[in-house]
Amino acid sequence: MKFAHLRIEGQSVPRLAVTQGDGALFLDEVLDDAPRDLQDLLDKGPEEFDRVRALVANALAHGTSLTPIEELRHSSAVLRPPQIIAIGANYAAHSSELKLRSETAATIFSLWPNSLTGHESTISWPADITQEVDYEAELGVIIGRPARNVSVADALDYVFGYTVVNDITARNLQFSEAQWSRCKSFDGFTPTGPVVVTADEIGDPQDVWLTTHVDGRILQDASSGDMVRTVAEIISYLSKTATLLPGTLISTGSPGGAGYSRKPQVFLRDGSTVTITIDKIGMLTTHCREI
Repeated sequence: MKFAHLRIEGQSVPRLAVTQGDGALFLDEVLDDAPRDLQDLLDKGPEEFDRVRALVANALAHGTSLTPIEELRHSSAVLRPPQIIAIGANYAAHSSELKLRSETAATIFSLWPNSLTGHESTISWPADITQEVDYEAELGVIIGRPARNVSVADALDYVFGYTVVNDITARNLQFSEAQWSRCKSFDGFTPTGPVVVTADEIGDPQDVWLTTHVDGRILQDASSGDMVRTVAEIISYLSKTATLLPGTLISTGSPGGAGYSRKPQVFLRDGSTVTITIDKIGMLTTHCREI
C-alpha cells in the first residue's frame, strides 16, 4: 500500500489517503473512525493497519471513486514522528567526496521536525546565512512497531515502510559547527514523499536505485546496495541503546554526487528544482527560493 498526506487546494490540514495510480482515496471517506494521519495509524498498532487495509481493499473492489492526485497538494509523507534520525557518511563515495572520516561507529544525528515538508513544496533560506545549500538523496525508513535490542536478522520485521528523503544541507554551517542538526534543519530542509510505501512492496531495501536531478541534470545515480551499513544493521545498532518507537523516521545516508564536492561546485539557487527518484517509491520534487 502507498500512504500519503494530501490536502485540497486552499486547505491547511492534510488528510491521510491511500494512493493508487493517479488517484487517492481519503480514509475518512470510507472509515467512520479513520486514523487522522500515519502516526495515528501506527500508534494504534498492527491490528489497525490490518483493519484499514481490509476496508480499503473492499472499497476499491466496489468501485469507490478516487480523487485525482493532480487536484491535491502533498504534505510531508510523515507527520508527527517521535524522532527523525539521520545517518551520516553511510556511503563510501559520499564520505570521500566530503573528506569525512570513515568511523568505526555510525555517525548519528537528529533532524528537527520543523524541517519536514512535502512533495512539490517550495523551501527558502536567507542568503545572508548560507549560499551553499546542497541536496542529498536518501532512502527513508519508517519504523512500524517498538524495536528494542533487535538482531540484524530480525530488524526488517520492524519496518512499516519506506519513503524518499531529500536531506538538504547548508554546507558552510555544517563545516563550521561540531554537530550537523542545525545545518540540515532549516524550515523545509527535510522534504519527504510523495508517499510511504509499505515494506511488503519494497522487498529488499538494499536493492533500490536513487537518482537526483537538479534543474534537469543528473547529479546522483546509485544503488542503496552501496550503503556502508545496511538498513537492517542501522536499525539493530540504534535499537541497542534506545527503543525505536512506531513512526520514527530514519534517513539512511546519501550516495556520492553532492554539489559541494563538484568542480565547479553545484549549489541550489533561487529558482532551482530538485527531483529525487527512488524506484518502487516515486519522485520527490522540491522548489527553491533564496530570500
